[in-house]
Amino acid sequence: MKLTRSEQSTRTTESDARWAAVRARDENADGQFFYSVRTTGVYCRPSCAARAPRPENVAFHATAEAAERAGFRPCRRCRPDQASRAAQHAALVVELTRFIGSADHVPTLGELAARAGMSGYHLHRVFQRVTGLTPRAYAAAHRADSVRKALAQTATVTAAIYGAGYNSNGRFYDEAPHVLGMTPTRFRSGGAGASIVFAIGECSLGAILVACSEVGVCAIFIGDDPDRLARDLQDRFPKARLIGGDARFEQLVATVIGFVEAPRIGLDLPLDVRGTAFQQRVWQAMREIPPGSTVSYSELAQRIGSPRSVRAVAGACAANVLAVAIPCHRVVRTDGALSGYRWGVQRKQALIASEAAE
Repeated sequence: MKLTRSEQSTRTTESDARWAAVRARDENADGQFFYSVRTTGVYCRPSCAARAPRPENVAFHATAEAAERAGFRPCRRCRPDQASRAAQHAALVVELTRFIGSADHVPTLGELAARAGMSGYHLHRVFQRVTGLTPRAYAAAHRADSVRKALAQTATVTAAIYGAGYNSNGRFYDEAPHVLGMTPTRFRSGGAGASIVFAIGECSLGAILVACSEVGVCAIFIGDDPDRLARDLQDRFPKARLIGGDARFEQLVATVIGFVEAPRIGLDLPLDVRGTAFQQRVWQAMREIPPGSTVSYSELAQRIGSPRSVRAVAGACAANVLAVAIPCHRVVRTDGALSGYRWGVQRKQALIASEAAE
């Protein structure tokens, strides 16, 4: 049978990037290609743990079917004719997130591990690698999202608390400042009575507004018009009391400006990050992108275990209100082109160029 061009095998060379992936047993290369070994008659996925073959005996194939058509049989160790381990882990974590979402309580690590058929230690590592969050952090983010919705829909705070899976009022009120950024009563009233301290400064990208709630930095806006930034903050917290920062607070703003100018120094400040469980997964994954690097929206979707959620990932980027602290500017289109950015594409380009030059 004559193979199509995409199915034809190619021999390897020492300089071939695919050979480097095989030598490194790179799981990220799984599914992109397969390799066969002439002397054994088998084909493998790049991450196969078997002893590395000699390069002159290796050929690459676009698909598992192409390798089999070329006369090779699947390796019994890495099972290249089955779903990759990464895909299996992603599917398992998706099932566990559904279980967390439907459970009437917050499942323990032991419960999740038993359901997954893994040790708690192994599950913890797998879950965090797929979602960017630990099981406990994911469950907390999901419950925070549930209680926000319940507070908006139920008649009483107590009904919302139990409806979101809390076993006692006391525990919820202890966690409320971190879950909601304010007391539940204030949240139900649209933030009425809550205090947001803010100040506006100047950085190389223009005017910058930094705002803090009782929990931490809740907004970092960048723009051309300081008054517009203040109005945007008012729109985000329509019933909160906005307070201009004093000299001490302006020192915090200076810290943020220093981070904007030199992101590799890090930003060691508490953040008040409010979003759905999915958004928090995306934002956490973005915070793991090192300065000077970029990833595509599709790659970010793969990193959180939701490869088909590219549009939702883009939506989470657009919903981010903590400029630079959550570096959505490091996410680009698949072709490397810059797409929309809440604070302007030119600023996105400037941030990427500045980080690459450091």
